Amino acid sequence: RYHTTFRPAPTPEIQARLRQNPRDKEENIEKRVETYYRNVKELEDFYEDAFYVNADQDPHVVFEFIESCIIKPLPCKK
Repeated sequence: RYHTTFRPAPTPEIQARLRQNPRDKEENIEKRVETYYRNVKELEDFYEDAFYVNADQDPHVVFEFIESCIIKPLPCKK
């Protein structure tokens, strides 16, 4: 697989044969994002015991946080 920025095709001939996936067109992405935002509130309400994870950290820190939430959840006010 090739990517126009990160892993371009090696020759112009191959680049000419490449096609963009129809699912990746801007209007399709906009529909998917709109669907997400339309349904995210219902999902949050359904999974009320879910926890938020800041995944923009070291993978080991993320793992430790998730593990602590599953194995020994922090006490919460009811």
